[in-house]
Amino acid sequence: MKYLFANWKMYLNFSESMILANQLATMSYDTEKIQLGLFPSTLAFTEVEKLFRGSPVCVGAQNVGWTPKGAYTGAVSAQMFKEAGATYALVGHSERRYIFGETNDDVKKKFDACLDVGIIPILCIGETKEDLEAGKREYRLKKQLMTVLEGVSKDAQFFVAYEPVWAIGTGEACDHLQAAEIHDVIKDELNTYTSQSIPVLYGGSVNDENVVFYLPHQSIDGFLVGSASAERDHVHSLLAAVLAA
Repeated sequence: MKYLFANWKMYLNFSESMILANQLATMSYDTEKIQLGLFPSTLAFTEVEKLFRGSPVCVGAQNVGWTPKGAYTGAVSAQMFKEAGATYALVGHSERRYIFGETNDDVKKKFDACLDVGIIPILCIGETKEDLEAGKREYRLKKQLMTVLEGVSKDAQFFVAYEPVWAIGTGEACDHLQAAEIHDVIKDELNTYTSQSIPVLYGGSVNDENVVFYLPHQSIDGFLVGSASAERDHVHSLLAAVLAA
């Protein structure tokens, strides 16, 4: 099984989200080989979830608040997303960390909140260009994992998405051999915290042209795709590439 998770970020407004969702709803593919997940904006979430309810396509949240309810203007809690039908939620995406200032502790709270309500969190980790150039890639990734996973139940279900910050939205994807090597490092590190086989996804300027280079690597379990997932033809090409691998 390979995973293809489409993070629509803030690329699509409500009507654009529904147009794409309806296009994807008519698309056929081998659901035993691919798990497709969609992460629409909060405004579009409930309608997209209703469209795919009962289907093999899962719908997730791009971000969650860690407190169930309360005086948190603008926040939508993990509990609220669960009640609305969310299967997954992204936590710790690099844009949340480096644009909105979320700390490792914030990510830990959101991760735990997802587990508490039965949402499967997708923990996003990645190094900056400065980390890479300073030889601190593994240090950064291991620290991000440790802060969130220390003390988590060894039976907890979650995903990890490796998304080098310097590759997000830049068109400068991580070399597939390096990505596979880092995925091996991440999986070795995960053995410290869990007894589960945790899927590790690659994200960072993935598109329908370069995805074929990552597919042969067993350590890469799937992809978290940004801008390339916001167009019907690109999603179709990504699905076709994964199925052909």
